[in-house]
Amino acid sequence: MLEDIRNLLLEFADVEAVKKAVNEKLGSGVDPITIIDLLNQTLNEVGEKYESGELFLSELMMVGYLASEITNLLEPHLIQAEMKARGKIVIGTVKGDIHDIGKNIVVMMLQSAGFEVVDLGIDVSTERFVEAVKDEEPDVLGMSALLTSTMNEMKSVTDSLEKSGLRSNVKVIVGGRPITGEFAGEIGADGYAEDAVKAVRVIKELIGIKEND
Repeated sequence: MLEDIRNLLLEFADVEAVKKAVNEKLGSGVDPITIIDLLNQTLNEVGEKYESGELFLSELMMVGYLASEITNLLEPHLIQAEMKARGKIVIGTVKGDIHDIGKNIVVMMLQSAGFEVVDLGIDVSTERFVEAVKDEEPDVLGMSALLTSTMNEMKSVTDSLEKSGLRSNVKVIVGGRPITGEFAGEIGADGYAEDAVKAVRVIKELIGIKEND
């Protein structure tokens, strides 16, 4: 019933064609949660193809963009359906770093997977990260860095969370070009992901959501 939407995503179709297909389904009475389920399945499929080298990063970004547009269309319907978000994520690029392409892909993938995302943007100070954890009470804090010179800002954040007594309240995941699993362990992060697909997977694991849920 929803195979046409899946095919449009996998064919990297024009965004207007995708929106039209989704609106037609909604107009015919299709449950928006069913479309979200399809979206999650398709994103998992796309993620596997990306990891196996069948898809390029640009194609992953395109599907993420299309999925984000679908999510935007479904949002008012999901509110009516009282669909509860799978969890809340606070995310941002650390202080001194203004790169956000990778972070933005992660945000799109998380939103498409049903998470509530609070995007703090770029050049985010330690104080702002800590304040967001205190005010938003997220399940997960995600930090991104592209520059080697800014990666130690992540340690500053985890140390400050510890000092403020908030560290035990939130899971921390880090990522970005210079970041490794070893570095994540050194700064006390709970998880590490080298790309958007793995970020969604690790976040699901951290808060106890099964991969296919």
